[in-house]
Amino acid sequence: MGLSFAHILILVLVLVLLFGRGKISEVMGDLAKGLKSFKQNMQDDEAPAAQAKTLELESEKRPVPTPSKEEHKVG
Repeated sequence: MGLSFAHILILVLVLVLLFGRGKISEVMGDLAKGLKSFKQNMQDDEAPAAQAKTLELESEKRPVPTPSKEEHKVG
């Protein structure tokens, strides 16, 4: 039981009659702002994770200092 073009057209007409053209465009604008904000927050969350990964990789590249023989002697 799929929706035909006629069903969709009737649904759109009912929505326009109930809410008016201005209200529907306002809701769509708010939806677009919400999606944009969501995407921006997702990118902000990924940036610290990428920085942490970079720092982790850099620390693996650094040589670990080994104590000299004098440092091993405890007086």
